[in-house]
Amino acid sequence: MAIETARGTIDVSKSNSINLLHSKAVGLAGVLFLAVTGAAPMSAMLGNVPFAAGYGIGKYTPAAFLMATIVLTIFSVGYAAMASRVSSVGGFYSFISQGLGREVGMSAGIGSLACYSLFEASLTGLFAFFGNLWISQHFGINVPWIVLALAMIVVIAALAYRDVKLSARLLGIALILEVIMLVIFSLGVLFAHGGTNFSGDSLNVFKVFTPVAEQTVGTVAIPAGAAAVGIFMAFWSWVGFEMAPNYAEESRDPKRIIPQSLLISVIGLGLFYTFVSWCAVAAYPTEADMVAKAFSDGVNFFLTPIQTFVGGWGYQLMSLLILTSSFACGMAFHNTASRYLYSLAREGVLPQAIAETHDHHKSPHKASALQSVLAAVWVLLYGLAYGFDDPSGQAWLGVYTLFAVLGTGLLLVLQAVVSLAIYMWFKKNGGGNMLTTVIAPLISLIVQLILVYTLVANLATLGGTNGFARSIPYVGLAILIVGLIWGFVLKSANPKAYQNIGHMVNEG
Repeated sequence: MAIETARGTIDVSKSNSINLLHSKAVGLAGVLFLAVTGAAPMSAMLGNVPFAAGYGIGKYTPAAFLMATIVLTIFSVGYAAMASRVSSVGGFYSFISQGLGREVGMSAGIGSLACYSLFEASLTGLFAFFGNLWISQHFGINVPWIVLALAMIVVIAALAYRDVKLSARLLGIALILEVIMLVIFSLGVLFAHGGTNFSGDSLNVFKVFTPVAEQTVGTVAIPAGAAAVGIFMAFWSWVGFEMAPNYAEESRDPKRIIPQSLLISVIGLGLFYTFVSWCAVAAYPTEADMVAKAFSDGVNFFLTPIQTFVGGWGYQLMSLLILTSSFACGMAFHNTASRYLYSLAREGVLPQAIAETHDHHKSPHKASALQSVLAAVWVLLYGLAYGFDDPSGQAWLGVYTLFAVLGTGLLLVLQAVVSLAIYMWFKKNGGGNMLTTVIAPLISLIVQLILVYTLVANLATLGGTNGFARSIPYVGLAILIVGLIWGFVLKSANPKAYQNIGHMVNEG
């Protein structure tokens, strides 16, 4: 049987009846590779910077990344403090359950699962779009985007079936290659002889609310931008760093490694994103040229400068690495979604069979298989509703963008709620200090709620105007409500499972 701890949690490491994950499988570097690859530096830069610059705040895009670094560091201070006290594969789900109650935790569990399940599906759209483009350019073959999307899901499923060490190694290689390529791009622009437009004003965080002005550049008519769009795209680029606590049970020293990985990843990514985006907006001779490119040809916003300032080989390599980046990012989200499924099943909220781990690899192989099915279902449903014949409109603007907007909206709500949960947990259990357990969580709560408002208020610009885009707030709300109701139902229908909600930790 599992052992009840003094805090009212259940220490699964002392139980011989629960299938556990591979204990002490990865160190600090492994957790960083697993989490930071979810943030996908290459995908974040090539996918989000053009949108922020062309539709949002133009040359002040780097300032938005700098501001996001500051805000998310504040969030991470409280989040890391909680992670140093609670080791659980449940992540947000566990923290919220212990801080705000099991019903709210159940809502968070279903919401978190939906987030990361949708994120894997979303990344198949990005992979399929660039994959279709790359194959067409090099071989003259038009491979349907749905074939590429489903192929990505199948390969991820095969890799995730194995030991988490394999995922850490593969994601680590992908991350290193992405970073090297973006550094080459940035240095190429930084040391270019003419044709660039660097300005320290682009880093002024007090100007992030300055939108792109309505203008015409050559034949490109650019409407007035929305400052909130630029800010939101910057925050969107960090999605993934918060997954570190989900690997607590598989890390060698979770109480030390997880907090360290959170702070290293958010600050490291922030400084890197700010630098790369600064080089990207400076890669054009004038701000007007830059905004026109971002607005009308965002796919080549990075590719054109790297060809100019680095060479054709840089263009070809970056075109290839966006494929490995989107694949690695999807794999990172797959791993997290699988661990949420495993956590919910282990606690009896979902069928116990899903919580079985592989005899040899100790991977959550059944939860992983189920997540692969879910990802395929999301992609197929969108394709059946909107078609399979347009990689740009369906894979890029549809599956990638709309699923990401839905998932990110849910994640922002969860980050706001987990900030409140951290404050309440430390208020009840003690420990920490005023900065880490009161000031940082409450500031984070307020900022995350503002970001949620930003998303909803600018949905037409961020997500488009088709039927699915308009329904995004309602779909997200429905997911959270279903989870909340589920928690109340379990309270009366299955008291044992209710007591387990978010309270299984690993102290071993």
